[in-house]
Amino acid sequence: MLTLVESVCSICGRGDRGRFVASGVDFEYHTTQDTFHVYRCCDTLFLNPRPSKEDLAKIYPAEYHAYEFSAEEYGIAFKARRWLEGRRLMRWCRGMPTGASIVDVGAGDGFHLEILRKVGDPTWRLVGIEPAVRAASVVASRGIEVHNAFLEEAGLADESFDLALMIMVIEHVPDPVAMLDEVRRILRPGGRIGLITDNIGSMDARFGSTRHWGGYHFPRHLNLYSRDSLRNLATAAGLEVVELKTMVSPVNWTYTVHNRLVDRGAPEWATGLFTLRSAPALSFFTALDALAAMTGNGALLRAVLRRPR
Repeated sequence: MLTLVESVCSICGRGDRGRFVASGVDFEYHTTQDTFHVYRCCDTLFLNPRPSKEDLAKIYPAEYHAYEFSAEEYGIAFKARRWLEGRRLMRWCRGMPTGASIVDVGAGDGFHLEILRKVGDPTWRLVGIEPAVRAASVVASRGIEVHNAFLEEAGLADESFDLALMIMVIEHVPDPVAMLDEVRRILRPGGRIGLITDNIGSMDARFGSTRHWGGYHFPRHLNLYSRDSLRNLATAAGLEVVELKTMVSPVNWTYTVHNRLVDRGAPEWATGLFTLRSAPALSFFTALDALAAMTGNGALLRAVLRRPR
């Protein structure tokens, strides 16, 4: 059993106004037997209560996918993601000057920084922030500068970066406004944030909303947003919203089915058909979510935020 602590809505700062919407367990990694509850307030979803900081090592096990996402482990999914992420990263980096500084907050195993090192300007300074020891060691082994710490503990200088990456990280944070405040502090005036997170207004979110939605990712996702509430979050942190759209992803679709099968006691061979290693499932749900994204209901939110000049 984990040590659980009370949490509040990241927009209004209250925990007593939330409306219960879902409950579930760790369907993916089975790190705990606890049941977790999700509440809705200010068009956000938040886990209440949530795991304490002291239990992070328990709920992010050594095999957690973001800690070593490799071609050997994930095959075609790795190659497809690397190609797509490379295109997206270079769009975010358009106009970045020679010698620019880029920080990846929640760098995982350095997947995105490694892409930038290969396809970006070789004069760019690339820095990773990653609190997990094992993941940070992988970043270091790639020869990339990394701080094995939480962002607020990393000691980064004021106004020292041109771009911050926050790719699938804000949903893992107990206080997103505080984290965005800290990112704004280390950005130069006019500096940008490239942010991706789950979309609570997506088609897959509606499909698995009461228990099995892959975006819940029990108990690791603490705060989840719609387009409107993500915009409100950025405003609360003193940031300008340059771009805010939805985008295609098969991951939550895949895990929604996986979670439902696990919950019904399906055999391992069946649940194994719906994971990040399952190319047929990922391909099918990519096509399905592409249709959803055409109507603005893609699985993920993609935002570009800017520190005012």
